[in-house]
Amino acid sequence: MRTIAFHNLGCKVNSYETDYMEQKSLEKGYKIVEFEQKADVYIVNTCSVTNIADRKSRQMLHKAKKQNPDSVVVAVGCFVQTNPEEAAKDDAVDIIVGNNKKRDIFEILDEYFAKKESKKSAESKSSFADIKNCGYEEMKVKGSKERCRVFVKIQDGCDRYCTYCIIPYARGNIRSRKPEDAIEEIKKIAENGYREVVITGIHLSSYGKDFLNKKTTKKTDENISRAGEANKKTDGGEYSENSDYLYELLKEINKIEGIDRIRIGSFEPMILTEDFVSKLSTIDKLCPHFHISLQSGCDSVLKRMNRHYDTDKFYEKTILLRKFFPGCALTTDVIAGFPGETKEEFEETYEYLKKIKFFETHIFPYSRRKGTIADKMSGQLTMNEKKERVAKLLELDAKQSREYRESKLGEEKNIIIEEEKTIGGEKYFVGHTPEYIFVALPYDKKTKDLIGRTVKVVLEEMLNDETVLGRMI
Repeated sequence: MRTIAFHNLGCKVNSYETDYMEQKSLEKGYKIVEFEQKADVYIVNTCSVTNIADRKSRQMLHKAKKQNPDSVVVAVGCFVQTNPEEAAKDDAVDIIVGNNKKRDIFEILDEYFAKKESKKSAESKSSFADIKNCGYEEMKVKGSKERCRVFVKIQDGCDRYCTYCIIPYARGNIRSRKPEDAIEEIKKIAENGYREVVITGIHLSSYGKDFLNKKTTKKTDENISRAGEANKKTDGGEYSENSDYLYELLKEINKIEGIDRIRIGSFEPMILTEDFVSKLSTIDKLCPHFHISLQSGCDSVLKRMNRHYDTDKFYEKTILLRKFFPGCALTTDVIAGFPGETKEEFEETYEYLKKIKFFETHIFPYSRRKGTIADKMSGQLTMNEKKERVAKLLELDAKQSREYRESKLGEEKNIIIEEEKTIGGEKYFVGHTPEYIFVALPYDKKTKDLIGRTVKVVLEEMLNDETVLGRMI
């Protein structure tokens, strides 16, 4: 029996695809071991969203080969998709598998081993799909390493071409998963005892765009057609027609017995019309936790980024969400130090973040990506300048995150107990509220069977800056 180890880098979509590859390896008769152990095969699901992600991808590939020089090291995903020549020259890498070929990874491995055993040349180590013109790569998972939560991918690709972003080149054209396939998968996940699904994709707001020209079922077609016409009249947004494909899918997931929570990935702000948000509010299992991609709180920077909204429109969307989901958690992404960002522009972003009061802000220094428009822009900032701005935003984020948690003290919430965890030397049961507030409950040996269960708690006090102490009721 061959041993195999996995390492995942990057986004929720990568996590889903790694879960699938791990599941497939067991079906193929491999034994999974920890990545730090000696293995016959190492699979690294790489990321390329930033220069740091590229570097970490290379480091993990070299670490694998160092741990066992005789192993087969497989590099898959975004880093090799955007850097195929560099990956091909790397002596630490034996097999390269691009995006939209991950489902075939074990057939590729079988062929590699067959050539090796017959002493034929195994030099052809690359396998890539035409990422610009491919269909959705169907996968199905039964569960995940997490005990209660499973990522479910429903969409791939992006057509936005923000000036700083390499992902459209790494992930290719927009493609959506058939709703019936996602429903079938989630039913199996629920049967296996998982209570929460996280719906994810590379650009979720584009889900269904590719269905507009090739309709799914007659019933869905009629629903979407009516909804699209209504949206056009009330908002005229660029997602007015396809947004109801996402709504219809979420509505069907909401009916699945055993699923207690539906958590949604990142939204583009312009999908959040009043019609769409009001419909989302009728899905009772949907968590009031929304990640809306901002990137900058300054209109001139947003324009250089090729973002399709301004700060006024974005603010309107936060008001809408808070109207239909009172007390909801809003999170976002911000890039500090975009090319040409002046001190005044940065201060606009800082003040804007103070105004919105996000629960959490994921802050990144601008990362220069070869092949993007921003890479050629003038006014590139130094790393020190970017670090200073990141530090200031992180300080604000820590303050606002704590304030949001404190605002929930005294409230009753349902949490799914995920695991046992030691915090400050004490043992607790831990889980998250629907808003994704991390909650710790005092440990009781008599209640070990709590893991995986949904329980009601009162949020009593701050245990530390990131954890709320709860009491079960």
